Amino acid sequence: MDIAIVGATGNVGRKTIEVLEQKKIPIDNLHLLASSKSIGKKIIFRGEEHLVKDLKDFDFSKVKISFFAAGGKISEKFAEKVAKNCLVIDNSSKYRMDPDVPLIVPQVNSEDLNNIKKNIISNPNCSTAQLVIALKPLHDLFIIKRIVVSTYQSVSGGGKAPMDELIKQTQEVLEGKNVTSENFTKQIAFNAIPHIDTFSEGGYTKEELKMTYETKKILDTNIELTATCVRLPISISHSESVNIQFEKPFSLEKVKSALNNFEGCKVIDERADGGYATPIDAQGKNETFISRIREDKTIKNGLNLWIVSDNLLRGAALNSVEIAEKLIEKNFHGK
Repeated sequence: MDIAIVGATGNVGRKTIEVLEQKKIPIDNLHLLASSKSIGKKIIFRGEEHLVKDLKDFDFSKVKISFFAAGGKISEKFAEKVAKNCLVIDNSSKYRMDPDVPLIVPQVNSEDLNNIKKNIISNPNCSTAQLVIALKPLHDLFIIKRIVVSTYQSVSGGGKAPMDELIKQTQEVLEGKNVTSENFTKQIAFNAIPHIDTFSEGGYTKEELKMTYETKKILDTNIELTATCVRLPISISHSESVNIQFEKPFSLEKVKSALNNFEGCKVIDERADGGYATPIDAQGKNETFISRIREDKTIKNGLNLWIVSDNLLRGAALNSVEIAEKLIEKNFHGK
């Protein structure tokens, strides 16, 4: 089958290429697409050189699956047009809350792939993706009532420009120069910014509301969730401090067993120095790591977790490719 990647030269696009290299999805032709400034760039895939082509002039009629990894504006302009010819798996926020577009983490709600109406499938926010993959086995056993989550997100969640700016600002600080911010509301180097995306209703940011609404759509509309999202001076991987209240009583032994046996999860929880996962540990790994598992004795049926995952993989490229794998398992042959 022919596959296209829109935004092939960006962070998520390049990661999608890497993940496809590792997977056994049958690909006859891979089409790498981007804006005019990237036309002619060369990228190696499965030992062959591929030239990046112009998205605006590309004919999608022979393509079966297109991965969109170029941001909301590009998805808004092109996704529905492309979906007339092939299935679109979109990484942007454009279609996540569209009732006619399934929002998918394959390990959690693959059954929603049976209800594709617009020929578009949406990939969740990176913080939501790693959260729900850890919540799913626990919700199945104990029924989640309420979640309080604080995220500690790397700059790569904002794209390549914020990553470059973190390096630039760090150099400016170390050299005693004045720090300039272009991609952040305040200095990010050696700092923490409790503000991701724009402010919205009730003082929450859009990033925080995405986590609330997407978790409900993917996992269970009855779950209550409140979030605080913070940007940290880390290149890759998001971390989350999660407090959960269940309807049913639980044991830590059952919690750890359920997480360890769930596809995509890995427990690292030794109550000793270094016996937990950090952002660096998760970088380049497919698993979502869960640590610091302990009972919250201040509420009935309360649990605390620390969740870490590579946001460019689980939160984007890996999840998108796993959606395609699941479709192929279901004998998807394209439009």
